[in-house]
Amino acid sequence: MAKKKKNFRKKLFTKNRLVILNDNTFEEIFSFKLNLMNVFVTFTLGGIFLILITTYIIAFTPLREFIPGYSSSELKKNATELAIKSDSLEKALKDNEAYIKGIQKVIRGELEHAHFNKDSILSEKEEVPNLNLDASKEELKLREEVAKIEQEAGAKPEGKKKQGKK
Repeated sequence: MAKKKKNFRKKLFTKNRLVILNDNTFEEIFSFKLNLMNVFVTFTLGGIFLILITTYIIAFTPLREFIPGYSSSELKKNATELAIKSDSLEKALKDNEAYIKGIQKVIRGELEHAHFNKDSILSEKEEVPNLNLDASKEELKLREEVAKIEQEAGAKPEGKKKQGKK
């Protein structure tokens, strides 16, 4: 096992010559002295460099729009603007429908003429919750009790009132 490792290390660092010759004249065009480790390191670094360049081109150029799932920023901007416009158009349409319904009520005679105005027609489309703001019996009772306590406290002389801690 140790011999195989030594042989492999020896092969990695053994110098070899790469010669390129002209086929017709056998003239040497150029030559390199290489070992397997240099070749391995060169190809590894070249592959990493190629991967980095490809990633950069795809990530930071408009080429990324051709990849499924990516969309251009202009397309996103246009979609947002169109969504806002459609919302405002829906609101305007509802306002107009409420106005037309109000006018139809007036034409049919369902509304009194004296109470007719545009604001009242438009306010019909907005539903106001039915709130009961009248005081309940319990609340009225509580109010009376508080009023009695306040009257009694006001009638007592100052010496009998409780002094607050300082």
